[in-house]
Amino acid sequence: MSDETYALAHLDELERLEVDDEGLTWRPVRRHFGIGAFGVNAYTAAAAGARVVEEHRDDAEELYFVVSGRARFRLGEDEVEARAGTFVFAHPGTLRGAVAGEAGTTVLAMGARAGEVFEPSAWEESFAAFGYLRAGDADRGRGLLEDFAARHPDDWVARYKLAVFETLAGRHDAALGQLAQAAALDPQAAEYAGSDEDLAPLREHPGFGSAIAGQARPGGEPA
Repeated sequence: MSDETYALAHLDELERLEVDDEGLTWRPVRRHFGIGAFGVNAYTAAAAGARVVEEHRDDAEELYFVVSGRARFRLGEDEVEARAGTFVFAHPGTLRGAVAGEAGTTVLAMGARAGEVFEPSAWEESFAAFGYLRAGDADRGRGLLEDFAARHPDDWVARYKLAVFETLAGRHDAALGQLAQAAALDPQAAEYAGSDEDLAPLREHPGFGSAIAGQARPGGEPA
């Protein structure tokens, strides 16, 4: 058992990673504290009208708290305005997302699946990895995704994320190798690769067809 009894940090002291072209800033709260029972992260939008919670449907229970500014949430077919100090709870299966009502709007998101042991997901690793890539630290980002893929060898999404990462990093041969592994694990990888804008440079590569067929040479290179 750890001798630590508590940890304390101000929001502004947490690591800040820019994770999209709209300037969305992610603060990895769960990773900072090493929380293992539930997910918790903070997001700050750079401008009014920019997303502050990515629209998605999940079977987790998720609670959002508007820390500052104001946000317009989409919850199923409804849209609700939430000013600073407001909690928003999304039941499992509900489509959810939010855009900022003003620049600097910050939303804290917390969640987990009821009755299940919490497991950090691939998206969290990819958020961190692509954030480091944007910040110019490709090696650190690549290491996160490679470690996750090694721990989850049957997860095609992990390999697919690595393919996207390597494409954006300009390492197209490495990207094709990762894409081939993803497609060999699940045909969905090929479907996504056919229209994913981030993989557009790969579709011009002569090895793309072999990669989405899940064919790779020893060492991970596409056949």
